[in-house]
Amino acid sequence: MFASISSWWAGSPAPAAPEKPYDPTDPKQNPLNPKGLKPCCACPETKSARDDCFLNTDANEADEKCRELVQKHIACMRSYGFKV
Repeated sequence: MFASISSWWAGSPAPAAPEKPYDPTDPKQNPLNPKGLKPCCACPETKSARDDCFLNTDANEADEKCRELVQKHIACMRSYGFKV
């Protein structure tokens, strides 16, 4: 009887340290991004081409006309380990 009661006061084991969330800008976690680039600074060529396409194309046609540039930018971002 006292064994079960004493376990109440024994305390629980210390909780395990939470795992560090995945950070694609951390070169230790993401070897695809050794410079630690942030998403805003990665793939400037494809980002610029994509943005120019959307800015210079009629809104009704932009989705179709810029689709290939968007796909290239997504592929570039994924090559750096970003989850897009």
